[in-house]
Amino acid sequence: MRAAALYSAAGSLLLTALAAAPAGSTPVGPDAAELHGTAVAAARAKAAGIEFGKCAAAQDMPGTMECGTVSVPLDYAHPRGKQIKLTVSRVPATHKDPQNSKRRVPRQGALVYNPGGPGGDGLYFPLVGMLPQWKRLAAAYDLVGYSPRGVGKSSPLSCEEPKLFFKAPSQAPTYPSEAYKQERVKEAKAYATGCAKRSGGGLQYFNSLNNARDLDVVRAALGEGKLTFMGASYGTYFGALYATLFPSHVRRMVFDSAVNPAPEQIWYRNNLDQSAAFEKRWADFREWIARHDDVYGLGKTADEVQASYEKASEQLASKPAGGKVGPAELQAAFLSAGYYDDYWATRAKALSAYLKGDEKPLVEQAGPATETAAEAENTNAVYTAVECNDAPWPTDWKVWDQDNTQLARVAPFETWDNAWMNLPCAYWPAPRQQPLDVRTGPGELPPTLILAAERDAATPYDGAVELHQRLSGSVLVTEREAGTHGIAGGPNRCVNGYLDAYLLEGRLPLEEASCAPHAGPNPATADGRSHPAPLKENLKGKTARP
Repeated sequence: MRAAALYSAAGSLLLTALAAAPAGSTPVGPDAAELHGTAVAAARAKAAGIEFGKCAAAQDMPGTMECGTVSVPLDYAHPRGKQIKLTVSRVPATHKDPQNSKRRVPRQGALVYNPGGPGGDGLYFPLVGMLPQWKRLAAAYDLVGYSPRGVGKSSPLSCEEPKLFFKAPSQAPTYPSEAYKQERVKEAKAYATGCAKRSGGGLQYFNSLNNARDLDVVRAALGEGKLTFMGASYGTYFGALYATLFPSHVRRMVFDSAVNPAPEQIWYRNNLDQSAAFEKRWADFREWIARHDDVYGLGKTADEVQASYEKASEQLASKPAGGKVGPAELQAAFLSAGYYDDYWATRAKALSAYLKGDEKPLVEQAGPATETAAEAENTNAVYTAVECNDAPWPTDWKVWDQDNTQLARVAPFETWDNAWMNLPCAYWPAPRQQPLDVRTGPGELPPTLILAAERDAATPYDGAVELHQRLSGSVLVTEREAGTHGIAGGPNRCVNGYLDAYLLEGRLPLEEASCAPHAGPNPATADGRSHPAPLKENLKGKTARP
């Protein structure tokens, strides 16, 4: 699923009917060979352990983070074949009780985290322990992050030259012409071909089932008999695969902003649902701007704010701001506000300034970060490879055209942008899998915690409900009337109370629970926040796509 800023509050510390599968597709599932291969790799990793040392990529970072590597098979059906190395990071448990300096907190093991994506990098997660709301967990757990296969230094994937990745300024027609559509089809085909050419022949092995298997090898390498894991966004999906494949290996699991794991949803339908949900969140944002017309002057109604946005988009189409911010860059900047309401005030202020003749704030917020082109290209490559490999996609352009044309009539804000993001999957050259049916029966899996915001657009709330129904013994905690994507360790004390009670004490509510929404953005403050900056800004966040 597309997620331009899909990290949870923790992970952002650094961000229709399907056609038949293409000819030659090979359904791949958790068969005996791959399960055996995982056991072989885990045993090998347990024996080897991880030699932690200085983190080359974190020289300028504060704290005591250390790094090492874990070897995993490229293909679990052949565990003694080609190996790839995953980079793992750790900050050992502090044992310090933040509320009682004389009390030594006993260690509970390692808490392994994934921020989402596919393509998200959790390498810097352990630094979260420096923040106040994480100190209790940091006292009891070694905080462990890692770069999944294909990401960062973990056998990185690439689909095109990084210098070509940012194509700015760009257009973003809400109702694209036939000529524009055909140009994007051409680009999608070229991108898919590039992924195959630059992958070295291993493209098909970058998928969610292998991410789940890798997680078990990381667990073993850490010396953990059972896994304590927290996944956000896409991290909830392969976390759910792990729970289905290895339920006896689970100690505790937190699913923050859950992907709908139903096999028929992976991934084409989930992306359509995501586009529909973003339309509602975009409406929430416009209504908030309208309530503060005295501050921004963009309109007293949501429709008037929409007109202001469209006026800016039209102007940018003919004259890009700073020569590099066109309609597509404007849309991407405002899409990020659909993930985090922390962006609402700064985005509204930039739009207001632009329409008054000052383009600088908009250029600063929406301009392409060319210095991160290599990282962004890698993130996009992994996102595409994993989602395309995970499941059958429509291979007939007419299906995409019909579904997205229909959806764009009622949800124009993100629909076509999301379609172009995923269109390479229509022309994917590698074999596709059949998604695993995520499901556990009574007593198979220890109790797990699911966290979700009711108006989350990146992973619509129905996904959390579906996961709750499929994982026996799970408990769903909902932040009502809120839409932040990723709520663990964020500004909502109620949510964090449930998180701490579960991870520190193994305690869950007896049934579903709710929390009131966190305080919304305040347009009167310098940055619009009514609470401390989220982790993605505290620790120099990265962005990715779930």
